[in-house]
Amino acid sequence: MTSSLTRFSAGAGFSAGARVSTGWATRAFIAAALILPLGLQPALSAEPQPAKQLFGGMTLPSRTAPASFGSYAKGCLSGAVALPADGPTWQAMRLSRNRRWGNPHMIMFLERFSRDAAEIGWGSGILLGDISQPRGGPMLTGHASHQIGLDADIWFQPKPARAMSVAERERKPFVSMLDKTKFLTVNPERWTPTHARLLMRAASEPEVDRVFVNPAIKKKLCETWTGDRTAMGKIRPIYGHDEHFHIRIKCPADSPGCKPQAAVAPGDGCDKSLAWWFTQEPWAKPKPNPDAKPVKPRFVMLSDLPQACSGVLAAPSSSEAASTFGGAVPVSAPAPASAFVPAAPDAIMPPATIDDPSVPVPTRRPVAGGVQ
Repeated sequence: MTSSLTRFSAGAGFSAGARVSTGWATRAFIAAALILPLGLQPALSAEPQPAKQLFGGMTLPSRTAPASFGSYAKGCLSGAVALPADGPTWQAMRLSRNRRWGNPHMIMFLERFSRDAAEIGWGSGILLGDISQPRGGPMLTGHASHQIGLDADIWFQPKPARAMSVAERERKPFVSMLDKTKFLTVNPERWTPTHARLLMRAASEPEVDRVFVNPAIKKKLCETWTGDRTAMGKIRPIYGHDEHFHIRIKCPADSPGCKPQAAVAPGDGCDKSLAWWFTQEPWAKPKPNPDAKPVKPRFVMLSDLPQACSGVLAAPSSSEAASTFGGAVPVSAPAPASAFVPAAPDAIMPPATIDDPSVPVPTRRPVAGGVQ
C-alpha cells in the first residue's frame, strides 16, 4: 500500500493526492538562501539563550518550503506539517507537548503505517507520541533526537475504537513490555505476536532507517521471529523504549541539507552487539575521578546548529490549519481546564529503570558496541 506525497507550497494546504515535486531539492536550497539573511540578526541577539529555549518557544511552523537541516540530534525543520490529533487509524497523545509536527515524508509515512497497523490486528490503529516541534530543533525536555522531523514514537498500546479526550491523552499511563522484577526480560503476559508483527512491518518499509526498542524486546524478536529476517538488523537496542518504539526514516532526497546516519551493519543484529546489553558494562555507574575538575554544562546554542536554522527560526509563521495534513485540524473532545494535567517532562522517554535495587541503573550512554 502506497501513499503519494504532496507538492507543499508556503501557506498552502496539504493534499494527500498530489505527488512530490521533483524541484523540492532546488526549492529547499532557495528557501534556505532566502531565509538566512532574515535570521542573522535574531541569531546574534538570541545567542545567550540555549537553542532549546528558542525552538521550544515556537508554537507554529515556518511558512517556507519543507526541508530537514542537519542531523537527527542537531538540526531543525522548515515548513513542517502536523498530523491531526485524530485520524481514522491514529490518535495523537500528550497534545500539550505540541510535537505532532514533521517533515511531510514522515507525516505521509505515519498515515500509511497507521493503516497497516490496523490491518495486521493492532487495534484500530496506533497511538502516536512525539514527532518533532513546529520548527524542529532541540527540545526543552525529553529527547536528544527528534530535531528534524524524521523521528516518531509509537506507543506499545493500540488505538482504542473511541476518540479519547484531551485530558485522557495527558493522563493515560504508559505500559511497559518488561517484567520489572527481572533484568531485561519481556513480560510474557503483555507481549504478543502482534507486537512483533508491528515492529517488523515498520522495519520492512524501505524509507525506514532504524527502529529503536529496548534490548529485551530486540532479544525477544531474535529468539521468536520465524518470518523473513531481512529487516531485523534495522531494529536497534537502546536504553528505555520498553513502553514505546521509535521509528526513524531516512533523509529524503528533497532535503539535501539533511545529514544521514551511517548505514546499519549487515546481519540481523542478534549477535555480540546485542549480547553486550546483557552485561554489566552499559548499566554500570561511572567511576568518579577525584582528580577531574568540575565541568560546567554547556548547552547547545543556535550557532551550533546548521546555518539554515537561524533562518528557520526567524521566518514568518504558517497557520496550523494551512500546515495540517488533510487541510483540516480535527480536535478531540475538549476537557475543562481543571481536568487538564500536563504530562511529566520525561513521560515519553522514560529512563530504563529496573525495580530490583540490586541491578544498577544506567547513568551514561554506551561508548562501544550496541550504539545507535
